[in-house]
Amino acid sequence: MRLHRLDITAFGPFGDSQRVDFDALSTAGLFLLHGPTGAGKTSVLDAVCYALYGSVPGARQSGQGMTLRSDHAAAATRTEVRLELTVAERRLEITRQPPWARPKKRGSGSTLDKAQSWLREYDAQAGTWKDLSRSHQEIGEEITQLLGMSREQFCQVVLLPQGDFARFLRADAEARGRLLGRLFDTHRFAEVEKRLAERRRATETQVRDGDTELLADAHRMQQAAGDAMRLPDTAPGEPGLADAVMGAAAIARSTAREQLTIAHSRLTAAESAQAAAEHTLADVRELARLQQRFTQARDRAALMEERSDGYRQAQARMERARKAEAVAPALELREAADAEHGRAAVAQSRARALLPETFAGAGAAGLAAAARRAAEELGGLESARRGEQRLAELVAERAGLDRQERADEDVLQEAEAWLAGWETIRAGLQSRIDSAQEAATRAEQFGVQREPAQKRLNAARMRDELAGDTDTIADRVRLAQEDALAAKAHWLDVKEQRLNGIAAELAAQLADGEPCAVCGSTDHPAPARKDAGHVDREAEERALAAYQQADERHIEQERRLGTVREALAAATAEAGDTPTEQLAVTSEELERLYAQAHRDASDLHPAREELRRAEVEQGQRTTARQQAEVRAASRVGHRERLDQERVLLEKELTQARGPADSVAARAAQLERQTALLTDAADAARAAEDTAQRLKDADARLADAAFRAGFETPQAAADALLDDAAHRDLQRRLDAWQSEEAAVRAVLAEPETVDAARQPSADLASAERGASLAAQRVRDAASARDAAARRCTDLDRLSARATGSVRRLAPLREEYDRVARLASLAAGTSADNERKMRLESYVLAARLEQVAAAATVRLLRMSSGRYTLVHSDDRAGRGRSGLGLHVVDAWTGRERDTATLSGGETFFASLALALGLADVVTDEAGGVRLDTLFIDEGFGSLDDQTLDEVLDVLDSLRERDRSVGIVSHVADLRRRIHAQLEVVKGRAGSALRQRGAG
Repeated sequence: MRLHRLDITAFGPFGDSQRVDFDALSTAGLFLLHGPTGAGKTSVLDAVCYALYGSVPGARQSGQGMTLRSDHAAAATRTEVRLELTVAERRLEITRQPPWARPKKRGSGSTLDKAQSWLREYDAQAGTWKDLSRSHQEIGEEITQLLGMSREQFCQVVLLPQGDFARFLRADAEARGRLLGRLFDTHRFAEVEKRLAERRRATETQVRDGDTELLADAHRMQQAAGDAMRLPDTAPGEPGLADAVMGAAAIARSTAREQLTIAHSRLTAAESAQAAAEHTLADVRELARLQQRFTQARDRAALMEERSDGYRQAQARMERARKAEAVAPALELREAADAEHGRAAVAQSRARALLPETFAGAGAAGLAAAARRAAEELGGLESARRGEQRLAELVAERAGLDRQERADEDVLQEAEAWLAGWETIRAGLQSRIDSAQEAATRAEQFGVQREPAQKRLNAARMRDELAGDTDTIADRVRLAQEDALAAKAHWLDVKEQRLNGIAAELAAQLADGEPCAVCGSTDHPAPARKDAGHVDREAEERALAAYQQADERHIEQERRLGTVREALAAATAEAGDTPTEQLAVTSEELERLYAQAHRDASDLHPAREELRRAEVEQGQRTTARQQAEVRAASRVGHRERLDQERVLLEKELTQARGPADSVAARAAQLERQTALLTDAADAARAAEDTAQRLKDADARLADAAFRAGFETPQAAADALLDDAAHRDLQRRLDAWQSEEAAVRAVLAEPETVDAARQPSADLASAERGASLAAQRVRDAASARDAAARRCTDLDRLSARATGSVRRLAPLREEYDRVARLASLAAGTSADNERKMRLESYVLAARLEQVAAAATVRLLRMSSGRYTLVHSDDRAGRGRSGLGLHVVDAWTGRERDTATLSGGETFFASLALALGLADVVTDEAGGVRLDTLFIDEGFGSLDDQTLDEVLDVLDSLRERDRSVGIVSHVADLRRRIHAQLEVVKGRAGSALRQRGAG
């Protein structure tokens, strides 16, 4: 890479356009870039870096290029950097313009133009420039590819700014590897590592997938084999998995076949046992039938034995009926007497019918005595009347208890009916409360979102308002800046005019005999005279005051602009880029949702109050039900006491009033009863006479019955049968005889008798045995079928697994081979003792070349003391291959480069960088570095070392390479003739090129 020309406009401290002719500077091979502190030496290097990469080194890159613009540039001048260079034998021109807030063409304010880039290539045959691209990305990719370095690497190798030579010298192995890999184009070796790693991952994935599929088949075999197969603990991808799975499958198949044989044997045994159980069940069923027939016959015989008395009684009844036919005449005589007595008894009955039932059995004497007692009873009814009043009170109190009971029953029914729906009521109210609470939560959430949304809306409105204010104030700032610059220029002109005429002003203060304030002489032969337009101190102070006022107005406008911009930035940060209308719609939607949720949440308190009232009512109804139950329990005892007292009173009153409804009715009844008893006594005496005649007839009937063999006449009368009863009795006797004959025939059967002698048939046990035998047959058949299916499934899955293992074997061999190569290339293999990656191994050879090339210059710079050597020792637990040590010839020891002093570190790093550039140039695939910049560090060298370093740098001309030294060491301006000076002024810095060919 060789730089030809650099054009800078309004960049950094350079307010105007500046040009650097690197071709002229490179003629000398060594040139100096110098100037006062802050003049902009580093800005020249920044411009080169910005032209190539679109950004500047390190911390100086900020604000997306907005800070690159010069504060000294005119408002209408755009910042631009143009670099012409040759790289990879192609002459290119790169032009970059950072973003620019230019003044509006119409109206006041400014507008932001985007950054722009151009890439052109010189066509030597046509003698013209050809446009290649205007895309930032395409240009960046093209330059990075051509240079083979990123911005950071370019700054580290080519620019080496602000004493960062030691960064490469002290970098770790990884950082050195990244830089050397880009410079020496060793990415193909890294690509080999990557391809091997990818191939290893791919084959590993395929092997793991195959093992996973094999394990899936193994899991299916385990599921088919049950507990007969145990899976190996080997994970997919580990060696030995296939052998373990196939071995376990073989064991499972053998076990499954053994289980199938056992299942066949068990099924045969179960079928034989089932046939025996079925035969036994048939025998038990026949035995049970015969035993049941015998039992039924024996039960019929026992029943006939139990009813034999009835049969004998029926026979006796038939015999007695035949004997009773001789007593029939006496019975007829007795019936006539009985009829006469009946008529008397009817008369007596009529008389007695008018009497209470208590006199039904009284004779004539008794009835007379009762008449006397009824008369006496009339005088003892006074106490019975008081008892009757108390009974009325008891009845009324009892009715009151009944009314209370009915009222409590109503209360209980109403309470039960209400409490039955209590859960529904409570659930409904709780649902309302939950809904209201959820609405309250939503309202709270929306309420939290309202304020930020409203703030964003207010910020957006403020943003829109401040956007217009910014343009207005920016115009004011521009005008104030122009006024301040004009006032400053006027003040400087006035000041310069005053300085030009200061001699006349001093001469006006001279006096004869007084010494001159300038030369001290007392003679004033030709004092200066004030000419027309002379500027005095007051005019200068007025111009300075005007400038200060204009500058203060400018500062005030800038402060206001900064305040507005800060407010705009704050409003934009809070509101974002969302349009105000959209934020307003969002805020209105939040307000609507919040109002809706707030309305829904307003039902929370009424619902809670209604639930509280319902709970109070539920408590009240529960209490009312409990109180009603308590009153009902207390009424039971009270009612019992009232009933007991009522029973006693009713008993006493019943005795007192007899069958009457009241005591008064009883008195009237007794008066009537007296008359009735007298009439009844007469009727009773008449009945007694007819009764005597009936007695005589009974005596004659008793005698006739005795002679017929009956103990009493009634027995003879009872023994008589009518025709229907006689026929029924004869039928019963015939049926008995038929049943007796049938039972005796069954009990005489030999097989039935033999069955009865045997133990009772256990039919349920036989049926259970037959059922169990059938179930065993079904279970054995199911087990046989399951074992057969298990064998079939295991054979199928084993064949599938065998095919998978055969297909996987070549892939596993390939994986083992690729994995060994990948681990060896990645430095992780045990065979790679130094843990060096393939790319590191290649770069280590390149680093040896760099160290050898750097040592040639380092020996000259250090007067033969130091030598750089490559080390492939491992650092700690890391990898080896890219280490750098320095050998001190004075001590003969090899030590780390970090132990060098500041000056030693500088020229060691410089030697290393120059050696790196030489090796990169010699490397066919590398990038030729024809232009290098060295920024500072020379002040740390003594004079002898400085001479040696400059001799080394001057020797670079032999390889057609130029080196630019950036420094303000005064001695270098004497030693180096080709110079690029940066001159600092009020209107910005300027470049002056001298001593170049």
